Amino acid sequence: MPGDLTPAELGMWQAFRIGAWYDLRAGHPVLDDAFAPQPWPEARSVRARVVARLLLSGPAALAGRVSALKLRGVMITGTLDLAGGTVAPYVELQGCRFENEVVLPESRFTTLRMVGCAIPRLEAARLHTEGDLHLPRCRVDRGVRLTDAQIGTDLLISQIHVEPDRRGRAIIADGMSVAQDLQAELIETYGEFSLRGAKIGVSLSLRGSRLRGAEGRRALNAPQLTVERTLYMTYAWVSDSVGGASDSLGGTPPYGVGEVNTPMRGTRMRPFECHGGVRLDDGRFGDAVDLHHARFLLSSARKEEVSFRRIVTPELRFNCERPEEGRVVLNGAKVVTLVDQAISWPGPGGLALSGFGYENLVPYGPFPLARRLEWVAAATPEYAPEPYERLATVLRNTGEDADAREVLLAKQRRRRETLPLAAKLWGYLQDWTVAYGYRPGRAAVWMAVLWAAGTLAFSRYDPVPIKNDESPHWNAALYALDLLLPVINLGQDGYWRVSGVWQWMSTVLILVGWILATTVAAGASRLLRRS
Repeated sequence: MPGDLTPAELGMWQAFRIGAWYDLRAGHPVLDDAFAPQPWPEARSVRARVVARLLLSGPAALAGRVSALKLRGVMITGTLDLAGGTVAPYVELQGCRFENEVVLPESRFTTLRMVGCAIPRLEAARLHTEGDLHLPRCRVDRGVRLTDAQIGTDLLISQIHVEPDRRGRAIIADGMSVAQDLQAELIETYGEFSLRGAKIGVSLSLRGSRLRGAEGRRALNAPQLTVERTLYMTYAWVSDSVGGASDSLGGTPPYGVGEVNTPMRGTRMRPFECHGGVRLDDGRFGDAVDLHHARFLLSSARKEEVSFRRIVTPELRFNCERPEEGRVVLNGAKVVTLVDQAISWPGPGGLALSGFGYENLVPYGPFPLARRLEWVAAATPEYAPEPYERLATVLRNTGEDADAREVLLAKQRRRRETLPLAAKLWGYLQDWTVAYGYRPGRAAVWMAVLWAAGTLAFSRYDPVPIKNDESPHWNAALYALDLLLPVINLGQDGYWRVSGVWQWMSTVLILVGWILATTVAAGASRLLRRS
């Protein structure tokens, strides 16, 4: 034992040898508040170099005991520097203060827990833990760095409060690997939360969190993120006594978060909020991306986006609040099931769906076809056929053949607006008469009208037979129908000599008959194929 230990350090040394809690709290909530501005008395202080000596080369445990550093209400002065060291004892600090940053790069721990501590900065790049890393309810003034860290089981940072470093980054965890869950519920960040290339072995939960991007930074920057199960960016039920021992929704820290369907007395719903851009490009999610009740507050002036470019997931639950500004980008994303609601999608100019693939649509609430067509139109400020064709394919595969035809008709109408004047006029004619062939019933009506008109007209005409001895009895109705129906011969056409205006009328009926009959045949074949 060093000879220069203070009384507080001596007590810590002895508690370490038996693995007991060393508690220097005053017993008053204000005096024990690690985040309060008033300083703690010197009697509650231990030097960081003494803590480092205990952890890196501390004394052996007493017989029958296991050494561990467990502190409550302690002020650690100086800089705790364990860079490159191997820490075998269990470490847990609750409600403690650090005078300077905590330096842990390339260090190795079994399990490290710091709960409700005030930390100027945590520098832990390439940190390795065999068990958990817990930082719930901590406050960090100048950012947390966990680049390329390897967490053996769970990473728990719920209810952490992190201010940005000088580059505007709050939590930097690029390349980090977490073997099981990353729980980041109800966290508050005031700079970029970066998870580029991170790998999460089970689920990543951001329920009820509030992420705020610094100037020129995104709120969440996580391209190439891999989550084996589900990414939760949803709401959380929070009790009025969050963090308290009497918290009815509490369990392991952080307290106050619960998966309940009905709010309990004294609870409120806190949505996930993102003040700034979100980037999840090229992410891989094994089960789902859940945005239920999420709130994205973007700035169009700063060109902020919620970007899901090229993500791959079995299910995307896009039932968040509608972003008033910015853009939602799903270009190249591949989703099996899209769960969404009409009021969640942004309007024209705020949505991009180029190359977005999905196989099933599950509306969360009413989502009529008219709103779905508005959804596609909002994603295509300039005409693009692919979103319409994708939607029509999905509807057809689910048996909604009539809706699929309406989508393809809407595609033709959008395409018509890009054509030159002559083609546009021809398009209007096709739309008015046969709806581009997607409403075959209209073509049948036109055929009936033209048949009636032709019958009425030819009933006033007395034609001259081409061959007197071979001509059948003149029948105006059969003659008009024979002209309208291609291929089929009813025994009237070809036996009469027509001239003048009657010849022109016959020619028009033949041409229109080909067009309309083809449309009716196509509609009938689609009906039979569906049956």
